[in-house]
Amino acid sequence: MTLPSHPFGTEITCEAIIAQMATANGWEDRYRNVIQLGKKLPAMPEELKQDQLKVSGCESQVWLTHQQREDGTFHFAADSDARIVRGLITLVLAAFEGKSADQIQAFDIDGYFEQLNLIAHLSPSRGNGLKAIVEQIKTLAED
Repeated sequence: MTLPSHPFGTEITCEAIIAQMATANGWEDRYRNVIQLGKKLPAMPEELKQDQLKVSGCESQVWLTHQQREDGTFHFAADSDARIVRGLITLVLAAFEGKSADQIQAFDIDGYFEQLNLIAHLSPSRGNGLKAIVEQIKTLAED
């Protein structure tokens, strides 16, 4: 099955998201930006929303799958039943989509999240869920 394509990591990059967040006026603006980004994430086909694709450690339901292309880069598809989590997924996909395993492992995700100035505003469970998504991607990139 072909995974749905999305603009994250290609047209919508980490740098673009950092720039967008830098112009936000406070947490409410950042929150709105994250929700808007989540609206650009295509829905994952229902047949892919299987238990084995669920990310453990997330309070909301999150599904994550991937394909490794012939050139060694990864294509990810993810979805959630929560709007804010869909937005947070887009932040992660912007960082890892289209990257090789080495690039995924080397990416400074903590520095990226720090630049977005979001983590301090997330509930502990949301922050842990976000970290669980990142860890799942890094694990997929080890295989």
